Amino acid sequence: MVNLAWPWLLVLLPLPWLLKRLRADARATSEPVAAPVLPIQSRLQGMPGVSQQGAVRRRWLTILLALAWALLVLALARPQHVGEATHVPVTGRDLMLAVDISPSMEERDMVLGGRPLNRLEALKVVLDDFIRERQGDRLGLLLFGSEPYIQAPLTFDHDTLRTLLNEAGLGMAGRATAIGDAIGLAVKRLRDRPQEHRVLVLLTDGANTAGNLTPEKATEIAADSDVRIHTIGIGSESSLRQGLFGSRRVNPSSDLDEELLRSIASDTGGRYFRARSIEELQGIYQEIDRLEPLELEGQPWRPVTELYAWPAGAALILWLGGLGIARGRMLAGLAMNRGGRAS
Repeated sequence: MVNLAWPWLLVLLPLPWLLKRLRADARATSEPVAAPVLPIQSRLQGMPGVSQQGAVRRRWLTILLALAWALLVLALARPQHVGEATHVPVTGRDLMLAVDISPSMEERDMVLGGRPLNRLEALKVVLDDFIRERQGDRLGLLLFGSEPYIQAPLTFDHDTLRTLLNEAGLGMAGRATAIGDAIGLAVKRLRDRPQEHRVLVLLTDGANTAGNLTPEKATEIAADSDVRIHTIGIGSESSLRQGLFGSRRVNPSSDLDEELLRSIASDTGGRYFRARSIEELQGIYQEIDRLEPLELEGQPWRPVTELYAWPAGAALILWLGGLGIARGRMLAGLAMNRGGRAS
């Protein structure tokens, strides 16, 4: 179906005719000028040898400019092709991603394709794919270190969210880890959303070392607000370190407070996951992706294709044609003047 977005603009169609009438009326009411009248033009035009090209050009010029104006007004009215109505289902889930960006996330104990990555780089790779597949969910991004802050509010604009995640840098939020404050800020953003699907996914590689709100109190607030928290502890449990006396094996995740993360998840109805590698991290987000969504009937949506470029392009072509005719008239007049002077 084709319709016009702004049909009221069609009232501009008679504008050139109205302007012409106004000019004619103004001339009729102005002071008359005495001049000799020779009413023989029509007779002269019918005589042999008198060119008819001037009248033909004027007629075609008028027709082309009138069509160009009509097409231009039509383009301004924005013709559109509107497709059949469809219902886009949405899950209705509001999911906040809380990511630890404290300096400890710089530990290079993740491997992708044989190349070592630090924990934040690995997380960006996995989360990028996760965000791409979250069609129908509103996602938000919270970054935390010594203090939490909202990098992206809940939004359906997942492309922008992925860009903001990729721009996150280590230490931007401070050098400590405020897990309690991060949960508190996330709950504040989620508590006004529909109750059934308020989800927070919190990822960290350490323990709570800063903040005004304890993780225990923040968890209690989350549970009272029906916010389900899934916690992820990231970091390998064994890594080789080079020292003065050769290599030695260490646990780079010794600071991870798994007991706290388990408690947060358990008290809010979520799950605790352990990610020792990129493969495990990918599996965790696939598991979170399988959370049962609440299917809601989406709003009716009709695909719209703008068609204004076609009449606008045609108007331009006709206008150029009119310029060509006007130029031809001018050149013809110059040629006649030169011929008259030569004779």
